Amino acid sequence: MTALQERFKQIKTFIFDVDGVLTDGSVNLLASGERFRTVFIRDTYAIEQALKAGFRVAIVSSSNAEGVRSWLAATGVKDVFMGGPSDQKVNAYLGYIARDGLTESEILYMGDDTPDLTILQRESVLSTCPSDAIDEVQAVCDYISPKPGGRGAVRDVIEQIMKAQGKW
Repeated sequence: MTALQERFKQIKTFIFDVDGVLTDGSVNLLASGERFRTVFIRDTYAIEQALKAGFRVAIVSSSNAEGVRSWLAATGVKDVFMGGPSDQKVNAYLGYIARDGLTESEILYMGDDTPDLTILQRESVLSTCPSDAIDEVQAVCDYISPKPGGRGAVRDVIEQIMKAQGKW
């Protein structure tokens, strides 16, 4: 068994960014000014399965789209930290782990862009990213999913963790 597979067995909490991770990073603009994003149903299914198996799933994103919040609520994700400056994502992350007494070695974080680097570079976190994350993110990640953001990267990491733990 590889060192990475051993790390997979320790994970109890998944934390995901939204744009570029749960979505492909596209924001569709309507004439009304309304914006919408698209999520991949297989990622949704994996999140639901992780929650049913007792994993924590949280969102840390500078995005503050009401449609995303509604979708997360329908999926069962309760720990949602959205809005605020993108360079302050780490504060939401640190507040979450302090509030709930989480251990960083039991956390998988998936991000794709510069605002995620501060969290991804934390030594104890299992840092992951989609295949289409920026080069600087890929350079610091423990695991790079073969799937792009919004097209199965979330499903990939959840499935890998749950299989390593015999829960998939």
